[in-house]
Amino acid sequence: MVQETSKKLSELVDDYELLGPDNQKIKFSQLFGSKSDLILIHNMGTTCPYCTMWADGFNGLLPHLKDRSSFVVSSPDDPSTQKEFANSRGWNFQMVSTTGTSLAKDMGFEKDGLPQPGVSVFHKEDSKIIRVGRDNFGPGDKYCPTFPLFDLLKDGLNN
Repeated sequence: MVQETSKKLSELVDDYELLGPDNQKIKFSQLFGSKSDLILIHNMGTTCPYCTMWADGFNGLLPHLKDRSSFVVSSPDDPSTQKEFANSRGWNFQMVSTTGTSLAKDMGFEKDGLPQPGVSVFHKEDSKIIRVGRDNFGPGDKYCPTFPLFDLLKDGLNN
């Protein structure tokens, strides 16, 4: 099981400029849509099978998540790679590319230049964007119900 890393925060965040599905520029503040809260997944991209598994699971939770907040998955993959991969997996959530931005690094989800998986939660008040929570993802975490099922197998989680 991964170490407990979730944190409640209150830190101001810049209005980053990201790339959407058709390479269009999207301001971070636009990701909120009509909601005042945003759950942003920091996904490592197509090369990470765990990140794919988490995203597959979020797809099923999407209607429930969207009742309370906006939900977006970010990755360092370029928008066309994201779009092709999302279509192949049947993902229905919005994706943005963090390529060329410092968002992942600034949020603590980049180590030695490599993306790291996790989640940041934001709240928007007037024109201010505030990060109110964060957590890391990793094998055995509480965000993927597949891990406890794998753990029950004869050879356990790590095979």
